[in-house]
Amino acid sequence: MSLSYQSTRGGEAGVTASQAILKGLADDGGLFMPTTIPALDVPVERLAGMTYQETAYEVMKLFLTDFTEEELKGCIEKAYDSKFDTEEIAPLAKADGAYFLELYHGSTIAFKDMALSILPHLMTTAAKKNHVDQEIVILTATSGDTGKAAMAGFADVPGTRIIVFYPKDGVSKVQELQMRTQKGENTSVVAIHGNFDDAQTGVKKIFADKDLAADLADHGFQFSSANSINIGRLVPQIVYYVYAYAKLFENGEIEKDETINVTVPTGNFGNILAAYFAKRMGLPIKTLICASNDNKVLYDFFTTGTYDRKREFILTNSPSMDILISSNLERLIYLSAGCDASVSAALMRELSENGSYTVTDEMRRFMEDFVGGYADQKQNADTIRRIFKDTGYLVDTHTGVAAAVYYDYANRTGDTAKTVIASTASPFKFSRSVMEAVQGADETGAMDEFAVVDALSSLSGVPVPQAVEEIRTAPVRHNLECDVDRMKDTVKGILKI
Repeated sequence: MSLSYQSTRGGEAGVTASQAILKGLADDGGLFMPTTIPALDVPVERLAGMTYQETAYEVMKLFLTDFTEEELKGCIEKAYDSKFDTEEIAPLAKADGAYFLELYHGSTIAFKDMALSILPHLMTTAAKKNHVDQEIVILTATSGDTGKAAMAGFADVPGTRIIVFYPKDGVSKVQELQMRTQKGENTSVVAIHGNFDDAQTGVKKIFADKDLAADLADHGFQFSSANSINIGRLVPQIVYYVYAYAKLFENGEIEKDETINVTVPTGNFGNILAAYFAKRMGLPIKTLICASNDNKVLYDFFTTGTYDRKREFILTNSPSMDILISSNLERLIYLSAGCDASVSAALMRELSENGSYTVTDEMRRFMEDFVGGYADQKQNADTIRRIFKDTGYLVDTHTGVAAAVYYDYANRTGDTAKTVIASTASPFKFSRSVMEAVQGADETGAMDEFAVVDALSSLSGVPVPQAVEEIRTAPVRHNLECDVDRMKDTVKGILKI
């Protein structure tokens, strides 16, 4: 059965999965949504015996209905291979009363690899299916992880170029070095003088610029996105929640049809939205615990029904969550409005013009599966230290936020449902912050970044990941910087148009 996609703002409908992946963003600025969320048609007993790749096919075929079996299996096979350092791809670690779903075993040691290792293959397959003869320019804003994972995926892929914007002082040292040392003749990285929201807003403006689009077409280019606004990012993320549930069942940790909770550290809302899609497909998830850091715009939204980005932007030790405009929330808003695109379009217009919007009581009732929580930097550090001291298990600063929020939720509510915590990055990606959490700032103050990495490895007994080792001596290849208002000109300069 064929599934089509439509814009959350009503401007486009009847779009195929491959067309939605190629475009990234709808012409009206909306996000593509399937006309229905399909039901998972494989029982858990069968899922339990499947590999990650087999699970991916069973989930993704339901959404990407214009891809043939051969095409989709080919994309999956190329994506989930030896780039990951474990055959399981997304192993579960039981620690401290929860199940940590380790999503950082890919080539850039963060959860973005789970989707961005397959997106280039989906996109190039989609381009062939739709007879696209223009070069695809991937334009992406990153709060630290998407940029590197996207560049690693698209590096030297024929028929593509990739341009990544990141906030100059808003990422960790390892994140920045991973981007600035990226190989690939078709890759470009630009540090902007602003924060992630500035980068994301600038990219959206470039996408909406019709004159620029025409200019690009004249020069043989077309834009697409590798951000989580692309449905080709969201669909692969659903897979690991289905896989995690099946493995819990296979390992005897849960009974058949037992409900679980899922806790996700959230900035742009895509990762937790994927868990919600899994729930809508029939996976027995009870509560989705949305964990925020000090930039608690989502916590405030789920607590009050008002989304308000008019607040101080706080730089924290969990930088990938330092976001005030959570783009993927628009998809949940659209669903909560009964898929009435006029409602979501009006609310997004309000956010753009006034910096805030308030949803109706009926829409809030629709979102009752979600619970918001937040942890400040001290609570985050305390949780990382306690888990390591009590169990020897080390988590990064984003997973620390999620864990702190989960334990607070469980203590507050008495909810004893087994809980999967999305562990979104290797501790080595944020080694200084993790070491400071475990041992205190005095121990690491004078050490350079790689001395801290080595100290963390020695302390934890965990080898330094290859992704960190390779940037230790890699030459810096990218030095571009620009002001926010020069992003469009920078893109044109890179493409020489």
